[in-house]
Formats: sequence, structure tokens, C-alpha cells
Amino acid sequence: MTSEATEWTVEDSISTYNIDRWSLGYFSINDAGNISISPLRDKGASIDMLDVIREARDRGLQFPMVVRFQDLLRDRVEWLNRSFSDAIVENKYGGSYFGVFPIKVNQLREVVEEIASAGQTFHYGLEAGSKPELYSALATHKDPESLIICNGYKDTAFIRTAMIGRKLDKKIVLIAEKLEEIKSILDISREMGIEPWIGVRVRLAAKSTGIWATSGGESAKFGLSTLDLMEAVEYLRQQNALDALRMVHFHIGSQIPDIQSIKKATREATRYYAKLRKIGFEKLEYLDIGGGLGVDYDGSRTLFHSSTNYSLDEYCGDCVFNIKDVCDEENVPHPNIVSESGRAIVAHHSVLLVQVFGTIEKTKAEYDLSVKDNDHKWIKQLAEVKDYIRVNPRVALHDALQLKEESQNAFELGILDLRTKAKIETFYWAIVEEISDYFTNRAASDEEDEEVMPEEISELVPHLADQYLCNFSVFQSLLDHWALGQIFPIMPVHRLNERPSMQGTLCDITCDSDGKINRFADIRDVRKTLPLHPLHNGDPYYIGMFMTGAYQDIMGDLHNLFGRVNEAHVFLDPDEDSGFYIEETISGNTISQVLELTQYYPNDLLRSIKEQINEAIKSDRLKPNEGMRLLAEYEKGLSDHTYLTFANGRPSQ
Repeated sequence: MTSEATEWTVEDSISTYNIDRWSLGYFSINDAGNISISPLRDKGASIDMLDVIREARDRGLQFPMVVRFQDLLRDRVEWLNRSFSDAIVENKYGGSYFGVFPIKVNQLREVVEEIASAGQTFHYGLEAGSKPELYSALATHKDPESLIICNGYKDTAFIRTAMIGRKLDKKIVLIAEKLEEIKSILDISREMGIEPWIGVRVRLAAKSTGIWATSGGESAKFGLSTLDLMEAVEYLRQQNALDALRMVHFHIGSQIPDIQSIKKATREATRYYAKLRKIGFEKLEYLDIGGGLGVDYDGSRTLFHSSTNYSLDEYCGDCVFNIKDVCDEENVPHPNIVSESGRAIVAHHSVLLVQVFGTIEKTKAEYDLSVKDNDHKWIKQLAEVKDYIRVNPRVALHDALQLKEESQNAFELGILDLRTKAKIETFYWAIVEEISDYFTNRAASDEEDEEVMPEEISELVPHLADQYLCNFSVFQSLLDHWALGQIFPIMPVHRLNERPSMQGTLCDITCDSDGKINRFADIRDVRKTLPLHPLHNGDPYYIGMFMTGAYQDIMGDLHNLFGRVNEAHVFLDPDEDSGFYIEETISGNTISQVLELTQYYPNDLLRSIKEQINEAIKSDRLKPNEGMRLLAEYEKGLSDHTYLTFANGRPSQ
């Protein structure tokens, strides 16, 4: 760790925020101390994040803001497909790879279209899990060689819509989640005069680990048991429809951290494929290994649920090898491999940028630690405790905790005045901060000392941290963090050539106490605070929340009626001085838009306010001109965005 006396460097920030471990080469820090984005990694140019911010603001966008790097999407599609292609060549595999992007992971049209365009070279298709997603997939899908996979439970309308695609010669596979769906698919396809392509999802015994482990296993929500599968086999025989079965499918969960879970599930599913081939299903040609390909959010490369202990290349190589190995044992043809890797495609392309507009300080730059003759004995005792911190910090801590507890009990009994309580708390937090600094400095020194920070201090450190107030909603833009404890890489996007001398947590602008971030990525454990910089004279301070491209845009809720945020879609362009251009901006929700979602219609609201203003004018509580100005201001405000509006880094007044 760099000492206070030495200059802070970009390399220090890289180490502090572990950006070189989680970024996969897409993000780094430039010499100016700003985040630099390389959407094509070492194959293309880099973009300064502050240049993107300036350009977006010139285009009228305010914070919070999602910035999407569309070229990065293309690179992720190419990386996944080439990794599978390389693994197929290396293992002398007899089938091909036909991946699909699951639209549910990010349904935004510009994202899906960019992925579909990038995937045409590789015949990379789409996956739909609902009727609306299928409608969008049919319209977006243009490559006759790529697949459309239909997952989820299906009604008649869903199946008929898929058959429209089959009529258009699209390779659409309807995945049967239960036996009744196979019957419906056959009936409707015969009625419409089209050959169906059916897949069966098998319910594996193999399970995943991590947050989404319940997606797999014998109690999973979707899939056919072995008994169900045999009933389906018999029904297809009776209907003379063996050729309709084209795919075996499985899915054991999202964000799988352990490669061993993937290997085990892949081998088990391949057995199902092989056994079905051997009992007469000769048109069975695809094995869909589902989603689950994880991304390393914290850079630890471990079994932690926000990490993975494998790389993309290892994932592809292991899947291909294990499928080939089982098929060779069973002496059946190698199937075409399908995967539904959504998170790994879109996570990195999206960055949520938020602006800090203030802090709530727990500790003070300077404490009033003067002691007077008439001060309470506990104040005098705390002053003595502070004097022997360097002699025995553990004893000092325990004594301070005792005095703090005794004073709190006295206050609750009504025998301690406010001034004394405030002075006791001042001493207490000054002592805690000094003890924390003592152990932190010892850990940073080169001294060989086995003494570690006491657990009592470790638990108090987050309480010492400043709360940085950020203009966004956790519930709208980072829902997985609140609901599931998902860790995202979070760090300042500028001033990274300066020492981050503060420790902070992030608070959003909702009125909910859960609207905060106090768990941050680290390679050893989860940090409870984030190194941050002090705010300077109201200058804007920007924080980036990285790898938010999977699920967060769609799954966010309207807590406090904070709506979707502004968006900027960035493309590389060597002809531009900055090396990029913003191809499209999407304005976030206005107040009237989110109100309409909850059945508050602008005309009704205006009518009600106008009636109240008219009543106030009639009763001489308002003058007519003042009333009309208030009505105009209310009406104008309905078109404002739901988040705070800033001017020069401060909320507008």
C-alpha cells in the first residue's frame, strides 16, 4: 500500500479497485486519471469516460445515465462464438455451435438488434421466453440458418405465433416444459400444415451453486423428469412424430460460479441426448446447454456467487470436450451445441453513471476534545482513554465501549443531559477513529506484526464511513444488489490519479432505508466501504457502476416512482476527434409518464389542482396572477424527469 508521503498513481487506483481483474481489458485508467473504455479491447481505440459525459451533457442528458458501448456487445458475441469454434477444432468435434441470445436478459431493441447483427456471421440466434419476446424475436431474426429457441410455458397463441415463424422457414424450436405442450404443439402444427421442431427440457439431478442454484435439480420449476420423458417418447411414437424431436435442453441456473457444476450437468444431459438417439430419434441434432455462463463481477476468480472460477475459453472447452467424450462412449453422432449465454454477452457493455451531490459525515475533520472542570466524569474518563490508545489500543477500545454503553443507559433513564451526551459521543467516535487508523497503519507498514484489527473495530469501521448521496435509485437501476446481494464493480470514473482519502458508502435518493450500497467488490471478501475522494467546492463527482447490462435495465421497479434513467449509445469512430460518437440518446421517464403507470393521468391532475387554486382565489388566499403562475409551474413540472436536476454539481434550487 502506498504511504501517505508518496504520490498517488494510476497504478495505485488500478490495485485499489481491482479494475485489471474484473474488466477483461474493456476498462482501464488513463494518464489523466479517468476511466478509459476499450470496447474492442486491444483491437480498437480507447474512449475517455469524461469525454462521453461531456458529450452526453451537451446532448441534454442529465444524471443518472446509462451509457451503452455498442461495439463492446459485438466483441462479446465474437468472443463467445470464436471460443466455441476454437474448442470444436481443438477437440476434433463433429458438430457445430449455434448460440442464441436470451432476450429476457436485456430486451432493449438497440441491444438485441446489435447482437443479432454481430451474430449473423456465426448464425447466432435468439431465445424467447414469453409471447412478447417471441414477437420481437420474429421481427428481429433475419438469418435463416440461426435458431429461435422458445422457452417457458406456452399457450395456444404462443405456439401459433411460433408456427408463423416456421412458415417463414425460420428454425424455431419449441421447448416442451411438460407433456401437454408436446400434444398441443403437434395438434396446432398439423392444423397449420407445418412441420414442428420440438425440444425437451430435461430435469437433471445435477445442480448449480450460487444464488440461482434452485433453478436446477430435481425440484426445479421447469423440465421433464425421466418418467415424463419416457411418456413423451411413447406419445411421439404413437403419433408417428419421431422426426419432430430436434433438441435436448437443460438449464441449471444463472451465474454459475463453479465449472465443476457445468461439467457434471453437461455430461448428464449428454447422456439423455445419447440415449434418445439410440432409441430411434435420428433427427435429434441439437443439445442446448442453457444459460449459466457467469461473469467475474468482483475479480476474485473464486466460487463466490458474484464471481467465477473459470474463464470463457475454459467454459467452451469443457462443454465441447465433455459432450464429445460422452457421445464417443455411447457411439452416437456429436450434436450441434446451443448455449443461451445472456449475462456473458451484455453485462460489460453497460455502465450506470451517477453523480454525487453531497455527503453525510459520521466523523469530523476536527473534534472538540476540550475538557472542563465541570464536565461529567465519563467525559474526563474518555479523555484519559484517548491518551493511552497508543499504549494499549484494545484496552482503550473496550473501556470506550463500556463508557458509551453506560452513558446511553443513563440517557434512556433521563439522568443525562443532551450536551453531555453529545460530548461523550464526540470523544467516543474520535477514539474509535484513532484506533481504526492505528491498526490500518500497522497493517500497511512493513513491520512483521501478527496483531490484527479487533473484530469490534472491524464492525465499527462502516459506521465511520461517510455516506455519499447519489442521484439514483437502487431499486430502479441496481435491483439485484438490493434483492439478491449481487456485487457490482463500483468506482469513481475520474480523479483516479488522486488519493481516495475517504471511506464511504453510497445512498440513493429514495426514502427507503434499504436504498444504499454498502457491499463492494473485493478479491478477498466483500468490502463494507469504498475508497472515495472528498468533494471539491461543488465540482461534479461521478461514480460508475459497471457490468450492469444484464437484467438491471428491465427488472428495476418504480419505488418512489423514480423511472427509467437517461441513456446514451456510444459507437467507436476514428473520424471523430474524441474517437467516438453518440449514435442515439433515450430520454428517461418523465413525472407524467410514471404517474400514468399508476393511473394518475395528467389532465385529471391538472383539473384537480386548478379547482383547488380557483377555490383559494375565491377565498382570497391567493391572488389570481399568483394562482395562474402556480398552475403553470405545476403543469410544467409534469414534463420534468423523475430524478434530481443538477446545475454545476449541485441540486438546482
